[in-house]
Amino acid sequence: MAVLSALKLVTATRVAVANPVAVRRAKLVAKLQDQLRLVEAYQAGRNYIATRLKTVTDMESGERKTIELPKKVRQWFWTNESGKVNLHIKYGQNVLHLNGKNATAIELLNMDELASVLKSLQTAVMDGELDKAIEAACETTSKSFAK
Repeated sequence: MAVLSALKLVTATRVAVANPVAVRRAKLVAKLQDQLRLVEAYQAGRNYIATRLKTVTDMESGERKTIELPKKVRQWFWTNESGKVNLHIKYGQNVLHLNGKNATAIELLNMDELASVLKSLQTAVMDGELDKAIEAACETTSKSFAK
């Protein structure tokens, strides 16, 4: 009992449901991080292969193991006819509209600028600057499931 008397005990309940806005922001930041790693690998002349974890059951022993599998990461950027780099920001399969005029891409001078813009976009997402665009993309997706 000496250990428990030395600790601060409180009555608390754990919140089961996370804030959906925070979950969406974290999801987009993770995807932007994948794009940043893809750009950095491209600049270094390497291939970037993202991995995911999967739990499988061994057929012989019946043991459950967690293995790493490659995950395909599609580029959100491309070089246009004038040699500039364009960048889409996607949430799921939807391209986000970045302003009220339905702009869907960011035009950049080169790959170095792309890396810095991806880093600043991560900050912008966490600050809530793209919340309206993310919400519009979610509504578009949910409408496609509605009957």
